[in-house]
Amino acid sequence: MSILIARPLPQRRLTGQRHALVVTSHQRLVMLLMLFAAGAVLIIARLIYLAAFTEPATSRDAAAALVPLRADIVDRNGEPLARTIDAWSIGVHPNRIIGDRDELARELADLIPEHDTAYFSRLLHRDVNFTYIQRRALPDLVEQVNALGEPGIVFDREPERLYPQSTMAAHALGFIEFSGHGARGMERALDQRLLDPAMRGEPVALSLDTRVQAAMESELGTAVTKFQALAGGGVVLDVNTGEVLAMVSLPDFNPNNIADATEDELRNNVTQSVYELGSTFKPIAIAAAIDMGVETSMSKRFDATKPIKVGRYTIHDDPGDEQWRWLNIPETLIYSSNIATARIADELGAERIQAMFRRLSFDTKPHIELLEKGTPLWPKYWARTTVMTTAYGHGIAVTPLHLANAYASLVNGGIWRPATLLKVPPGHAVQGRRVLKPSTSYRMRQLLRLIVMKGTGRKGDAPGFRVGAKTGTAEMADVGGYSRHRNVSTFAAAFPMDNPRYVVVATLVAPHGLPETYGRSTAAWNAAPAVARVIQRIGPQLGVIPDMSKDIDVSELLPLLWQSPAEKAAAGQ
Repeated sequence: MSILIARPLPQRRLTGQRHALVVTSHQRLVMLLMLFAAGAVLIIARLIYLAAFTEPATSRDAAAALVPLRADIVDRNGEPLARTIDAWSIGVHPNRIIGDRDELARELADLIPEHDTAYFSRLLHRDVNFTYIQRRALPDLVEQVNALGEPGIVFDREPERLYPQSTMAAHALGFIEFSGHGARGMERALDQRLLDPAMRGEPVALSLDTRVQAAMESELGTAVTKFQALAGGGVVLDVNTGEVLAMVSLPDFNPNNIADATEDELRNNVTQSVYELGSTFKPIAIAAAIDMGVETSMSKRFDATKPIKVGRYTIHDDPGDEQWRWLNIPETLIYSSNIATARIADELGAERIQAMFRRLSFDTKPHIELLEKGTPLWPKYWARTTVMTTAYGHGIAVTPLHLANAYASLVNGGIWRPATLLKVPPGHAVQGRRVLKPSTSYRMRQLLRLIVMKGTGRKGDAPGFRVGAKTGTAEMADVGGYSRHRNVSTFAAAFPMDNPRYVVVATLVAPHGLPETYGRSTAAWNAAPAVARVIQRIGPQLGVIPDMSKDIDVSELLPLLWQSPAEKAAAGQ
């Protein structure tokens, strides 16, 4: 019988087994790491792919998401002026185009004629992932471009600001940038309020009345065209609240398409442009003289028999306005005498006339929500001649809105209020500040009415609306002085004078004379008739019904007016 004796395994064999186990473990670990690495590579590759090839859609969607939604803007009666809607954008992935790029460029040029074939060819050959073909595209254009069948062209909806009234009130409304923020007008002034999510469902009501705005735009536009004026501005103001019911600046622009708008079109002539407004300043100077006790009698007369020489300057009356006699205050305004007004201003003095102009904020930018505002040209030195000439609107320049605010103060009892483009709830008007005594304001209402009844403002009368007003014609400043062939014509009116409610101001820049105006380009022949037509149109809409039986009482002033022998005979005297 054999006896088997167990022998221990050799040390080499044990070592080999351990080595095999380690190798196997390493292999498994490497495979696991490779699997993790492969997964990471796949994830990174996917992210790179998304960044590289789906960036257009992402940027397009992000652009739509980043354009903030804005609250609507409406007029005082709820008519829409600005709305945020869903619009279409047309884009293209140039690197995904499968058709002939040049042929596609020709087809796009046919559908979108504002750009030529070369433009679209450059666009389609760009080395980018995505670019826009057209934003703010109409649905019809989207349908036509889609019919081309090019898969590289894509379409998307994005928030869009729409101005349904087109050019109406463009300068008051303004417009927004592609970022979605306001660029001009009330869109800019109220940007934070319009973007406030809490306000998004509540439209912002402006003081504008689309009916009044349409009337002013129509009549002022007709006048600008008829008299070939370079520009125009018009405003309708509530004298008791400061609300702007209409604001017109010509030339205008379409806020739906501002790409081709010029600076002249974008400029708001009512709040940005400053003009020497001529004789419309005369009632202001005379109101100051009355209010400050310098002139206490309407019958006091001032020498207008000859021009005034002050140093090297000569103040004279405009041809056709000369009376060559002594004039009282009503006659000074009726005949628009520079000479008599200068003599009144000379008695008033520099300190007091400046005080009145400052009360009316002629030394500051116009007070209104808009940020587009011009700075008045205020005299640096108030010499004697400066005092005299500013009294009839030369040597000082303000905006038409300044003038409208001033005339509201003249007729509303003597209270100056800032203008506003926001609707004012009943009973919530700004308190304002007193600039004239109530008695002075009443006197100015009488005098302004007389100007329309008997003087240079007769062509601005609107029967039954009891209009009070003043014409103003000033030579335009030119290189080296003033141009004798170009002027700024302004008519500032208020109605009805027995109970004033509205001021209407219209300004024409460099109007031409016509055969029917006997070659004259003064305010009495162009701006005044335009304002009369505006008042006739808007009066009934605003609840002012023409009534020939009503008027402010001017009986105490009528006897002070000079009458020719023919007029006396006609009156039976």
